[in-house]
Amino acid sequence: MLILDTLLIGLSSGAIYALMALALVLVWRSTRVVNFAQAGQAILSTYIGYEVMNRTHSYWISIPFAIIAGGAIAAFIDAVIMRALAKRSHKGSVAEIAPVIATLGMLGLIRSLTGAIWGNEYLQYTSPVSGKGYLIGGHTIPFSPQNTVIVVGALLVMGVFAVIFKFTNLGLALRAASFQPEISRLAGIRVDRIRTIGWAFAGSAGAVAGALVTPTSYLSPNSLDLLLVSGFVAAVIGGLDSLIGAVLGGLILGVGFAFILQYIGTSVTFSAAFIILIVVLFVRPRGILGSKVGRRDA
Repeated sequence: MLILDTLLIGLSSGAIYALMALALVLVWRSTRVVNFAQAGQAILSTYIGYEVMNRTHSYWISIPFAIIAGGAIAAFIDAVIMRALAKRSHKGSVAEIAPVIATLGMLGLIRSLTGAIWGNEYLQYTSPVSGKGYLIGGHTIPFSPQNTVIVVGALLVMGVFAVIFKFTNLGLALRAASFQPEISRLAGIRVDRIRTIGWAFAGSAGAVAGALVTPTSYLSPNSLDLLLVSGFVAAVIGGLDSLIGAVLGGLILGVGFAFILQYIGTSVTFSAAFIILIVVLFVRPRGILGSKVGRRDA
C-alpha cells in the first residue's frame, strides 16, 4: 500500500510537471529559446483566473479565462519582444543569447507587476472539490478529487495538443516552422505568425498548470518558481525536442520525486530533481527522446 500511495502521489505531481515541460518544449521547438519567463506568465494568468473566480464565485469559469490570458500574454511577449530580439541576434555572437536573457528579465518584470497589483501576501485560489484522499477499504489513499481534477485536466490538455500536432494543418505548420524555417517560408508558411501561435499554446499550457496546482498550495508572485525548475528538468529528461518526451519526463520526475521523498526524506526536496536529471543524462545525454527518433515521434 505504501508503494501504491507513493505512485499515486507521483502521478498527480508528474502530470503538473508534464504540463510545464510541455510549455517549455513548445517554445524551444519553435525558437530554440528556453523560456524562463514561463513561470511568470503562468503566475500572471493564474492571478487573472483568481480575480475571475472572486467575481463569478466559480473555479470552473476562472480556468478558461486563465487559459485565454496565458495564451494572450505569451503571444504578446513573442510578437513584441522575442521576435524583435531574434532578428537582431546573430549566430556565433553574444547577441545570440539575448532572447534567453530577455526571458529572465521578463520573469522579474512580471513578478514585480503581480506584486504591485496583488501584493506579496499568500492568497487562496480554492477549488470546489475536496482535497481529502479517497477512502478505499478503510484506507485513505493520498489521491483526492482535487488530484483527479489535476490528472484529468493535464490529460485533456495533452490530448488536445496531440490531436493538433498529429492531425491538423496547423500542427504540420508548427513542426515545419520549428525544424526547417527557411524551407517553410518558401512553402508559403508565415513562420513568425506560426511561432507566435506556438508561444500562445505554451502560455495556455502553463496557465492550466498554474490553475490546477495553485489550489493545492497558495498563490503568490513566486509560488510557481519550483514548478518552473521541475518542468525544465522534466523537459530535459524527456528531450527538449519532443512533446512526448516532455510528458514522459514529467511523469518520471513526479514518480521519482515521490519515492525519494518517501524513502529518503524532505531534506533532499530541492536537490531530488537534479539527482534524477543527472542519473537520466548519464544514460541518455540528449534525454530519453531527444534524438532523431524523438523528433519523428513528437
